[in-house]
Amino acid sequence: MTVIVPARNEARLLPSTLPALLRQDYPGCLRIVVVDDSSTDGTADVARGLGARADAGDVNVVTAPPLPHGWAGKVWAMHTGATSNLAQECDYILLTDADIAHPPDLLRRLVGMAEHRDLDLASVMAHLRAVTPFERLLVPAFVYFFGLLNPFRWSNDPNRGTAAAAGGCVLVRRRMLERIGGLDSIRGQIIDDCALAARIKQAGGRTWLGLGHDVRSERGYAGLSGVWHVVARTAYTQLAFSPLRLLGTVVALLLAFAAPPAAVVTGGASLVIGIDTGSAAAALATGVVGWALMTCSYLPMTRWYGGSLLRAVTLPLSAVIYVTMTLDSARRHYRGVGGGWKGRTYSP
Repeated sequence: MTVIVPARNEARLLPSTLPALLRQDYPGCLRIVVVDDSSTDGTADVARGLGARADAGDVNVVTAPPLPHGWAGKVWAMHTGATSNLAQECDYILLTDADIAHPPDLLRRLVGMAEHRDLDLASVMAHLRAVTPFERLLVPAFVYFFGLLNPFRWSNDPNRGTAAAAGGCVLVRRRMLERIGGLDSIRGQIIDDCALAARIKQAGGRTWLGLGHDVRSERGYAGLSGVWHVVARTAYTQLAFSPLRLLGTVVALLLAFAAPPAAVVTGGASLVIGIDTGSAAAALATGVVGWALMTCSYLPMTRWYGGSLLRAVTLPLSAVIYVTMTLDSARRHYRGVGGGWKGRTYSP
């Protein structure tokens, strides 16, 4: 087993996450490869120091060569680790982010499930941090909307074309990775996790994606601006840079999530004022039913993140913010600044 950790300026988070990988109770050979992706904060030195203090001889720090044209930075860093000698003799490769903290039995459980179900890719969506008010408002909604776009059951069904993964924790069989042409086959993909799952499924492989409480992201989002940047850098990419898909998505989100509260407000106000009470009552009833249904569908996700019914009621507000972020993602794309991340800007 080889664990590949692409790391660009992650010196602050590695002390919280790398020791968790060093404590894995995986029964086989385990190699950890931290790929330093042009960091300027001493990431490589921090990784070496953590490995030395843990007396872990299998922690290896590799420096990624300069980023070639046409490659996304994270994919290039993962490719550097996956094509190194350290990953050539293993059956499985775990691709994980530097901000993800793993439970000590993660690798054993994932490999066991992959063997039992004959999976070529097994991925766990990490429990994202939701501490600040905006994180509590938007992070559960992010996972909820991701599940609407990529239903987990469909992704896990080999007879459906839907394919998805969560880049913070992706276990992949090395022979399947070789069959699809390695990470070279997704070299320019910003949403690399879903692209990798799609390539594997297209090649006849079996994939699985699930949610995890004990796989946790240590990265905070610094309020609204942090969440906004994360979403805006990939939202239009998810829509394949299509204006028609953008229009359809915006209209669908507004009709499904913003229209019911608007009907409640306008219908209720019309009833109070006494204007066209029949139509107002119908609008109010329709809005209440629609709002109640969306709240019920969202409630399991808010509870997953420790929220209450009151927080589930705020889904329309979250949806409107996500519509705005999606529009901003398109704006950034047409201004040539789409896909920016950690000092890099990618163009399609």
